[in-house]
Amino acid sequence: MAINEQSFVSIENVVTFLINTLPFNLLPPDALRLLAGKCVVDFFPEGAMIFRQNVTEVNYLYLIQKGGVKSFLYNDQGEVTLKDYRGEGECFGSLPIIQGTKANLNVETVEDTFCFLIAKEDFRALLEKHAEVAQYFLQTMSAKLVKGVYSELRQLRVAPRAEGALHLFSAPVEEIAKGNLYTAPYVSTVQEVARIMSDNQIGSLLLTDDSGVITGIITDKDVRAKVVAQGLAFTTQASEIMSTPVRTISSQSMAFDALLKMMKDKIHHLAIEKNGEIVKMITTHDIMVKQGTSPLYLFREIVAQRRVDGLYPLARKVPQVIRTLIEEGAKANNITRMITVLNDHILDRLLSLMVSGFGDPPAQFCWLLLGSEGRREQTFKTDQDNALIYQESDDPKVMAQCEEYFKAFANTAIGHLVQCGYPLCPGEVMASNLKWRQPASVWDQYFRTWCQKPESKEILHSTIFFDFRPGFGTVGLAEELRTMLTGLVQKQDLFLLHLARHCLASRPPLSFFKNFIVEKDGEHKNTFDLKRKGLVFIVDFARLMSLKYGIAEVNTLERLRMLDEGQFLSPGLCGEIIEAYEFLMQLRLVHQLRTLEGGGNPDNYINPSDLSDLERKTLKEAFVVITRLQDAIKLEFQVRDL
Repeated sequence: MAINEQSFVSIENVVTFLINTLPFNLLPPDALRLLAGKCVVDFFPEGAMIFRQNVTEVNYLYLIQKGGVKSFLYNDQGEVTLKDYRGEGECFGSLPIIQGTKANLNVETVEDTFCFLIAKEDFRALLEKHAEVAQYFLQTMSAKLVKGVYSELRQLRVAPRAEGALHLFSAPVEEIAKGNLYTAPYVSTVQEVARIMSDNQIGSLLLTDDSGVITGIITDKDVRAKVVAQGLAFTTQASEIMSTPVRTISSQSMAFDALLKMMKDKIHHLAIEKNGEIVKMITTHDIMVKQGTSPLYLFREIVAQRRVDGLYPLARKVPQVIRTLIEEGAKANNITRMITVLNDHILDRLLSLMVSGFGDPPAQFCWLLLGSEGRREQTFKTDQDNALIYQESDDPKVMAQCEEYFKAFANTAIGHLVQCGYPLCPGEVMASNLKWRQPASVWDQYFRTWCQKPESKEILHSTIFFDFRPGFGTVGLAEELRTMLTGLVQKQDLFLLHLARHCLASRPPLSFFKNFIVEKDGEHKNTFDLKRKGLVFIVDFARLMSLKYGIAEVNTLERLRMLDEGQFLSPGLCGEIIEAYEFLMQLRLVHQLRTLEGGGNPDNYINPSDLSDLERKTLKEAFVVITRLQDAIKLEFQVRDL
């Protein structure tokens, strides 16, 4: 791309930017000021293609001063096979300059973007004169490694979407992982570790103790952030900067499970464990090579976002990611897990940015996720269900500050979540409601009252609030509340009896002759609500039985599995319930996706005539399982027909 409208900028402005940007903040003051005087600034509007793969001559190193870019490759079929995102303070263009090649990928702005440009001659001179800068760029990217991965990606043939499941949902991590396992003694120096990684073109290295037992891991990011950025000597012992314990995953786990785990924990490397031993490493890179349309792209955009309003469009991209998973044959459980991980990261980034803007809160707090959000069972139709718990204080002034701070914080957060596409809760079960924004002692009393004086409203609350989990903040506040509740409910026989009766208050929409019962008129004529007439029975059943037997888990499928493991259900029933639940959720997700893509608002109303014969047959069988489930409740709690 020809650079247009370049202009020189105030040296002081550039110096201020470079002082806060790796690796330029490692330069001596005079060298940094000299470099700043050579920088020019350029503006690129949203959608501008700065680099074209194998076409653009790269004459500058680009430092993103404001805005962001995405980088990607095309395979032989013209499809995108790799995506990445870079935001403020990051750079691009270094590898082609170092290699002396044309652009190795496409770079396009995702919003209006300003960049500081450093001419390639100046950049090369910088690398020659300042070893610390050269070391940063050479450790950040091994030229041979990057070139090899890009070559493999260009040759990759994307399988038809119907077979795409082979990548994420059918391939064990051991098959996806590339290369050999490399280790080094934990007493090695950082320089020795970096040399091993460089020589073997790897991004991480496992460290062993004197007995050869793996005790930690060190990554190229550790070298950059903990050594180069902190100015530590390269003779520093590797054990001082290693991460421990090493995160592991079973060799029999699917690539999708590894992907979710890395996204959830914000890590890029997982050790593969087989028969009690670590045998390989799997990285996000490995998965992206196999799955060009990986959700990792959206995840990286979310994590890199530095403005709250920048999260709005990202949240609305979630359905696009989920559409691919559905087409590739993902089961409902995998789909809802992915929706949950992405939504959790959006919430985490949103509230993190807000805390930075609001300043430190006057007390520790935890943002609670309730209902389907709490159970990690979100779909395309997910209203907000949240609350806020904060730490008690004996000081009235602190409590007053808490109310003022958290009121403004919660109201602002709810507004941002609406802009992200999460509708307000019609029942106002949100942290913006004072009733659901209280100190820990009040929450404790809420749950005790609901359990000890069960009435219709309290039973309704149990279906929402009892499935809470921590979403952001001090997790311990939520965990203490969960521990109290788990122990309390087991002793409340009357409350459990009311819950059991609630589970039997209605029946699945099947007539005596096994025909579907649908709405006879109105907006939803010839349909029935799949959530209220199907899924809710299984969700309520799993909650009821888990509360009775002291199971703290809130996810429906995990609750069922734990009930089965504890032999609290009759043999074979758990498997049938799980199959019924998975089918109903799959049907719901596909229906909502079709509605969304048709320009409508996703709902839960299914018209049986729109289903195939096999789908109708399977749906009826699922409803029969629910009838058996209700019979089990009658037997367990000695409840007669209502």
